Amino acid sequence: MKKSKGFNSRLVHTSGPADPLGSVITPIYQTSTFAFRSAEHGAQCFAGESDGYIYTRIGNPTIDEFEATIADLENGFGAVAVASGMAAVNDVYLAYLAQGKHIICHNAVYGPSRAILENSYTKFGVTSTFVDTAILKDVEDAIRPETTLIFLETPANPTIGISDIEAICVLAKKHGIKVCVDNTFCSPYLQNPLDLGADIVLHSLTKFINGHADIVGGIVIAKTEEDYKKLNSTMINYGFNMDPHQAFLARRGMKTLALRIDRAQENAMKVAEYLESHPKVAWVRYPGLKSHPQYELGRKQMRGPGAMISFELKGGIEAGRKMMNTVKFCILAVSLGGIETLIQHPASMTHSKLSKEAKLTGGITDGLVRLAVGIEEAEDIIADLRQSLELI
Repeated sequence: MKKSKGFNSRLVHTSGPADPLGSVITPIYQTSTFAFRSAEHGAQCFAGESDGYIYTRIGNPTIDEFEATIADLENGFGAVAVASGMAAVNDVYLAYLAQGKHIICHNAVYGPSRAILENSYTKFGVTSTFVDTAILKDVEDAIRPETTLIFLETPANPTIGISDIEAICVLAKKHGIKVCVDNTFCSPYLQNPLDLGADIVLHSLTKFINGHADIVGGIVIAKTEEDYKKLNSTMINYGFNMDPHQAFLARRGMKTLALRIDRAQENAMKVAEYLESHPKVAWVRYPGLKSHPQYELGRKQMRGPGAMISFELKGGIEAGRKMMNTVKFCILAVSLGGIETLIQHPASMTHSKLSKEAKLTGGITDGLVRLAVGIEEAEDIIADLRQSLELI
């Protein structure tokens, strides 16, 4: 079938080879190993001279079809599916960092993405500098001769700050530095960092791509064959591989990605406008609001504002805890991107292990609340927030 340009059509129709038995949906090849037709065929597979399969850690038809679809949606050369979002992060770190090397990282990235650099990679001689990548001068000032990677999230987690991907990539290329963008908050539906100059894109599949809060998974997409081979080899050698059933569920969930995001961001706009008007809310960060500091940049590099909101309660950490304990409809839980609305308090939850200084430099204030808006009725979400705010 000729490849369609429509995003929903690309989501629904598979990008991998047709199933030999005619299955409309790529089956779950729930097997650890594959039989060779002959000794010669086995030798060809190990030599890379055949498309045959060897072992699921190295490759599997169910996983391959899923990877091909994501690579197509992100306009990349190839994708590497892994067991979790953090496996995706570590796949990139291990591929491009080594003793004596340096990484520039957004100061408000997902907590574990930062914590592992500070607590684990330092043991191997890797150094890190954390800056607000929304400020290009800060990124430029942080570059060293040994810098090999710039790692950012945009919008950032949980501050919803927006970084100029294209400008950062232009700067990085002058110095021969790779750029990796965590695109989890947007998904390929709203943003394509590779088209803006990035070398690598990653997603926590647990979030919007799967969209149903029932699997954990991650994926890394490379722009070039060289980077794909490097990332794929790292995955195989470290055993980060995804399970076939996990890939099947993520692929199934992904087929409604655009429909879910359209609904969720429609709700998020209504919720953000309500929160911005509330006297107990100091500020709201949502890319769809003109009050967002990078509103115009968001419109330029994103196809929609998404479904993630952060806002600051005037009562600080106690107000944040009070809201967490009084919401009834919104679910108090980490993660995001599912069909349900989730709420969490970063200062006492996801970013609690960061030092006070690290929290402040990363914009993690005491009263900051992160809201992942789902596909329910917007009126129900707002009603729950209203009753909770009345108790603060």
